[in-house]
Amino acid sequence: MLNWIRDRFRRPPTVPVVRLSGVIASSGGLLASRSLSIDSVAPLLKRAFDMRGSKAVALAINSPGGSPVQSALIAQRIRLHAAEKNLPVIAFVEDVAASGGYWLACAADEIIVDPSSIVGSIGVISASFGFQDLIARFGVERRVHTSGERKAMLDPFRPENPEDVERLKHLQAEIHDGFKDWVRQRRASRLKGDEAALFNGEFWTGKRGLELGLADGLGELRATLQARYGAKVRLPVIGPRRRLLSRFGLATGLDEIGPATLAAIEERLHWQRFGL
Repeated sequence: MLNWIRDRFRRPPTVPVVRLSGVIASSGGLLASRSLSIDSVAPLLKRAFDMRGSKAVALAINSPGGSPVQSALIAQRIRLHAAEKNLPVIAFVEDVAASGGYWLACAADEIIVDPSSIVGSIGVISASFGFQDLIARFGVERRVHTSGERKAMLDPFRPENPEDVERLKHLQAEIHDGFKDWVRQRRASRLKGDEAALFNGEFWTGKRGLELGLADGLGELRATLQARYGAKVRLPVIGPRRRLLSRFGLATGLDEIGPATLAAIEERLHWQRFGL
Protein backbone atom coordinates (compact mmCIF):
# COMPACT_ATOMS: atom_id res chain seq x y z
CA MET A 1 0.00 0.00 0.00
CA LEU A 2 2.77 2.42 0.95
CA ASN A 3 4.66 1.59 -2.23
CA TRP A 4 1.54 2.29 -4.28
CA ILE A 5 1.12 5.69 -2.61
CA ARG A 6 4.78 6.57 -3.20
CA ASP A 7 4.55 5.57 -6.85
CA ARG A 8 1.30 7.49 -7.23
CA PHE A 9 2.76 10.79 -6.04
CA ARG A 10 6.35 10.38 -7.18
CA ARG A 11 7.37 13.13 -9.57
CA PRO A 12 8.28 11.71 -12.99
CA PRO A 13 11.86 12.28 -14.20
CA THR A 14 12.50 15.51 -16.11
CA VAL A 15 14.81 16.23 -19.04
CA PRO A 16 14.52 19.85 -20.20
CA VAL A 17 14.99 20.35 -23.93
CA VAL A 18 16.81 23.43 -25.21
CA ARG A 19 16.04 24.08 -28.87
CA LEU A 20 19.05 25.47 -30.74
CA SER A 21 17.69 26.21 -34.20
CA GLY A 22 18.98 28.74 -36.71
CA VAL A 23 22.10 30.42 -37.99
CA ILE A 24 24.71 31.29 -35.36
CA ALA A 25 25.44 35.02 -35.39
CA SER A 26 26.28 37.83 -33.01
CA SER A 27 23.40 39.68 -31.38
CA GLY A 28 24.15 42.90 -33.27
CA GLY A 29 23.98 41.65 -36.87
CA LEU A 30 21.20 41.48 -39.44
CA LEU A 31 20.24 38.02 -38.19
CA ALA A 32 20.03 39.15 -34.56
CA SER A 33 16.29 38.58 -34.14
CA ARG A 34 16.32 35.07 -35.61
CA SER A 35 19.78 33.72 -34.81
CA LEU A 36 21.63 31.87 -32.08
CA SER A 37 24.05 33.93 -30.00
CA ILE A 38 25.35 33.80 -26.47
CA ASP A 39 22.94 36.64 -25.60
CA SER A 40 19.89 34.75 -26.86
CA VAL A 41 20.89 31.27 -25.72
CA ALA A 42 22.40 31.94 -22.27
CA PRO A 43 19.01 32.56 -20.56
CA LEU A 44 17.61 29.35 -22.06
CA LEU A 45 20.55 27.30 -20.83
CA LYS A 46 20.25 28.75 -17.35
CA ARG A 47 16.53 27.92 -17.17
CA ALA A 48 17.20 24.37 -18.35
CA PHE A 49 20.06 23.59 -16.00
CA ASP A 50 18.31 25.24 -13.03
CA MET A 51 15.20 23.11 -13.44
CA ARG A 52 14.71 21.01 -10.32
CA GLY A 53 14.77 17.24 -10.54
CA SER A 54 16.43 17.12 -13.97
CA LYS A 55 18.13 13.88 -14.93
CA ALA A 56 19.88 15.38 -17.96
CA VAL A 57 19.62 18.28 -20.41
CA ALA A 58 18.80 17.65 -24.07
CA LEU A 59 19.85 19.91 -26.94
CA ALA A 60 17.66 19.81 -30.06
CA ILE A 61 20.05 21.13 -32.71
CA ASN A 62 19.18 22.30 -36.19
CA SER A 63 21.85 24.75 -37.37
CA PRO A 64 23.99 25.18 -40.49
CA GLY A 65 26.60 27.10 -38.49
CA GLY A 66 27.75 30.69 -38.55
CA SER A 67 29.99 32.68 -36.22
CA PRO A 68 32.86 30.63 -34.75
CA VAL A 69 33.09 33.00 -31.79
CA GLN A 70 29.41 32.69 -30.88
CA SER A 71 29.62 28.91 -31.39
CA ALA A 72 32.52 28.71 -28.94
CA LEU A 73 30.84 30.98 -26.37
CA ILE A 74 27.61 28.96 -26.39
CA ALA A 75 29.48 25.65 -26.22
CA GLN A 76 31.60 26.86 -23.29
CA ARG A 77 28.47 28.00 -21.45
CA ILE A 78 26.90 24.55 -21.92
CA ARG A 79 29.97 22.86 -20.46
CA LEU A 80 30.10 25.33 -17.55
CA HIS A 81 26.49 24.58 -16.55
CA ALA A 82 26.96 20.85 -17.02
CA ALA A 83 29.96 20.86 -14.68
CA GLU A 84 28.22 23.03 -12.08
CA LYS A 85 25.06 20.90 -12.00
CA ASN A 86 26.77 17.56 -12.69
CA LEU A 87 24.24 16.78 -15.39
CA PRO A 88 24.81 14.82 -18.62
CA VAL A 89 24.06 16.66 -21.86
CA ILE A 90 22.62 14.85 -24.87
CA ALA A 91 22.51 16.48 -28.31
CA PHE A 92 19.84 15.42 -30.82
CA VAL A 93 20.58 16.50 -34.38
CA GLU A 94 17.56 17.20 -36.55
CA ASP A 95 18.15 18.28 -40.17
CA VAL A 96 21.67 19.59 -39.77
CA ALA A 97 24.43 20.23 -37.26
CA ALA A 98 27.18 21.46 -39.53
CA SER A 99 30.12 23.79 -39.01
CA GLY A 100 29.17 25.90 -35.97
CA GLY A 101 26.13 23.67 -35.50
CA TYR A 102 28.43 20.70 -35.04
CA TRP A 103 30.56 22.83 -32.71
CA LEU A 104 27.47 23.13 -30.50
CA ALA A 105 26.72 19.40 -30.74
CA CYS A 106 30.22 18.62 -29.47
CA ALA A 107 29.38 20.46 -26.25
CA ALA A 108 27.18 17.46 -25.40
CA ASP A 109 28.41 14.27 -23.80
CA GLU A 110 26.56 12.26 -26.44
CA ILE A 111 25.37 13.06 -29.97
CA ILE A 112 22.30 11.30 -31.39
CA VAL A 113 21.44 11.76 -35.06
CA ASP A 114 18.83 10.75 -37.60
CA PRO A 115 20.25 8.57 -40.39
CA SER A 116 19.53 11.42 -42.84
CA SER A 117 20.82 14.26 -40.66
CA ILE A 118 23.75 16.31 -41.99
CA VAL A 119 26.79 16.51 -39.69
CA GLY A 120 30.37 17.72 -39.97
CA SER A 121 31.63 20.57 -42.15
CA ILE A 122 34.53 21.05 -39.76
CA GLY A 123 36.12 23.99 -41.53
CA VAL A 124 36.04 27.76 -41.97
CA ILE A 125 34.55 29.66 -44.89
CA SER A 126 34.52 33.27 -46.04
CA ALA A 127 32.44 34.35 -49.03
CA SER A 128 32.02 37.72 -50.74
CA PHE A 129 31.62 39.37 -54.16
CA GLY A 130 33.80 41.53 -56.37
CA PHE A 131 32.04 44.64 -57.73
CA GLN A 132 34.98 46.55 -59.25
CA ASP A 133 33.95 45.85 -62.89
CA LEU A 134 30.31 46.68 -62.16
CA ILE A 135 31.00 50.14 -60.76
CA ALA A 136 33.48 50.82 -63.56
CA ARG A 137 30.76 50.02 -66.13
CA PHE A 138 28.54 52.71 -64.65
CA GLY A 139 31.36 55.22 -64.28
CA VAL A 140 31.35 55.11 -60.48
CA GLU A 141 34.60 56.16 -58.86
CA ARG A 142 35.46 54.45 -55.57
CA ARG A 143 37.14 56.78 -53.03
CA VAL A 144 38.63 55.23 -49.90
CA HIS A 145 41.01 56.94 -47.49
CA THR A 146 42.58 54.98 -44.66
CA SER A 147 45.18 55.29 -41.95
CA GLY A 148 46.80 51.88 -41.98
CA GLU A 149 47.75 50.11 -45.19
CA ARG A 150 45.64 47.02 -44.43
CA LYS A 151 42.52 48.85 -43.28
CA ALA A 152 40.74 48.40 -46.65
CA MET A 153 41.77 44.77 -46.99
CA LEU A 154 39.37 42.70 -49.15
CA ASP A 155 37.33 45.73 -50.21
CA PRO A 156 34.75 44.21 -52.63
CA PHE A 157 34.89 47.31 -54.84
CA ARG A 158 38.60 46.90 -55.56
CA PRO A 159 40.49 44.15 -57.42
CA GLU A 160 41.49 41.28 -55.15
CA ASN A 161 44.99 41.59 -53.72
CA PRO A 162 46.88 38.25 -53.41
CA GLU A 163 48.52 39.47 -50.19
CA ASP A 164 45.11 40.17 -48.68
CA VAL A 165 43.89 36.70 -49.64
CA GLU A 166 46.96 35.12 -48.06
CA ARG A 167 46.35 37.07 -44.87
CA LEU A 168 42.71 35.90 -44.82
CA LYS A 169 43.76 32.29 -45.27
CA HIS A 170 46.14 32.63 -42.33
CA LEU A 171 43.30 33.88 -40.12
CA GLN A 172 41.03 31.08 -41.30
CA ALA A 173 43.73 28.50 -40.53
CA GLU A 174 43.99 29.77 -36.94
CA ILE A 175 40.22 29.55 -36.45
CA HIS A 176 40.16 26.11 -38.09
CA ASP A 177 42.86 24.88 -35.69
CA GLY A 178 40.69 25.97 -32.75
CA PHE A 179 37.70 24.11 -34.21
CA LYS A 180 39.75 20.94 -34.70
CA ASP A 181 41.14 21.13 -31.16
CA TRP A 182 37.59 21.43 -29.78
CA VAL A 183 36.38 18.37 -31.72
CA ARG A 184 39.43 16.36 -30.62
CA GLN A 185 38.88 17.39 -27.01
CA ARG A 186 35.19 16.51 -26.95
CA ARG A 187 35.18 13.42 -29.20
CA ALA A 188 38.62 12.09 -28.20
CA SER A 189 39.03 8.38 -28.97
CA ARG A 190 35.57 8.16 -30.50
CA LEU A 191 36.78 9.65 -33.79
CA LYS A 192 37.35 6.79 -36.24
CA GLY A 193 38.15 8.46 -39.55
CA ASP A 194 41.38 9.93 -40.85
CA GLU A 195 41.78 13.50 -39.57
CA ALA A 196 42.73 14.78 -43.00
CA ALA A 197 39.29 13.72 -44.21
CA LEU A 198 37.35 14.56 -41.04
CA PHE A 199 38.65 18.12 -40.84
CA ASN A 200 38.63 19.15 -44.53
CA GLY A 201 35.19 20.79 -44.38
CA GLU A 202 33.27 17.85 -45.83
CA PHE A 203 29.89 16.89 -44.37
CA TRP A 204 28.11 13.56 -44.16
CA THR A 205 24.76 11.95 -43.39
CA GLY A 206 24.08 11.03 -39.78
CA LYS A 207 24.52 7.35 -40.62
CA ARG A 208 27.97 7.94 -42.09
CA GLY A 209 28.82 10.38 -39.29
CA LEU A 210 28.14 7.59 -36.80
CA GLU A 211 30.60 5.34 -38.62
CA LEU A 212 33.22 8.11 -38.51
CA GLY A 213 32.75 8.72 -34.80
CA LEU A 214 31.14 12.13 -35.25
CA ALA A 215 28.00 10.80 -33.54
CA ASP A 216 27.20 8.16 -30.94
CA GLY A 217 23.88 6.74 -32.02
CA LEU A 218 20.80 6.89 -34.21
CA GLY A 219 17.47 7.93 -32.78
CA GLU A 220 14.76 10.50 -32.13
CA LEU A 221 14.60 12.71 -29.07
CA ARG A 222 11.36 11.61 -27.42
CA ALA A 223 11.72 7.89 -28.13
CA THR A 224 15.34 7.85 -26.96
CA LEU A 225 14.64 9.69 -23.71
CA GLN A 226 11.56 7.61 -22.94
CA ALA A 227 13.60 4.45 -23.41
CA ARG A 228 16.19 5.75 -20.93
CA TYR A 229 14.09 7.52 -18.32
CA GLY A 230 10.69 5.89 -18.66
CA ALA A 231 7.53 6.51 -20.63
CA LYS A 232 6.43 9.24 -18.21
CA VAL A 233 9.57 11.35 -18.54
CA ARG A 234 8.76 15.07 -18.72
CA LEU A 235 10.36 16.89 -21.66
CA PRO A 236 9.66 20.62 -21.17
CA VAL A 237 10.93 22.65 -24.14
CA ILE A 238 12.92 25.71 -23.14
CA GLY A 239 12.51 28.39 -25.80
CA PRO A 240 12.73 32.17 -26.05
CA ARG A 241 9.82 34.19 -24.74
CA ARG A 242 8.23 35.82 -27.77
CA ARG A 243 6.95 39.35 -27.82
CA LEU A 244 3.20 39.79 -27.79
CA LEU A 245 3.03 41.35 -31.27
CA SER A 246 5.26 38.71 -32.81
CA ARG A 247 2.92 35.96 -31.59
CA PHE A 248 0.30 37.32 -33.98
CA GLY A 249 2.76 37.84 -36.83
CA LEU A 250 2.72 41.62 -36.51
CA ALA A 251 5.80 43.66 -37.34
CA THR A 252 6.87 46.42 -34.99
CA GLY A 253 7.41 48.92 -37.77
CA LEU A 254 7.99 49.45 -41.49
CA ASP A 255 11.64 50.23 -40.81
CA GLU A 256 12.19 46.52 -40.03
CA ILE A 257 11.02 45.24 -43.42
CA GLY A 258 14.28 46.00 -45.27
CA PRO A 259 16.66 44.53 -42.67
CA ALA A 260 14.36 41.56 -42.15
CA THR A 261 14.43 40.80 -45.89
CA LEU A 262 18.22 40.98 -46.00
CA ALA A 263 18.44 38.79 -42.91
CA ALA A 264 16.14 36.20 -44.51
CA ILE A 265 18.31 36.12 -47.65
CA GLU A 266 21.50 35.75 -45.62
CA GLU A 267 19.94 32.98 -43.55
CA ARG A 268 18.73 31.19 -46.68
CA LEU A 269 22.29 31.13 -48.07
CA HIS A 270 23.56 29.38 -44.95
CA TRP A 271 20.96 26.60 -45.25
CA GLN A 272 21.30 26.15 -49.03
CA ARG A 273 24.90 24.95 -48.67
CA PHE A 274 23.45 21.73 -47.28
CA GLY A 275 20.59 21.37 -49.74
CA LEU A 276 17.98 22.56 -47.21
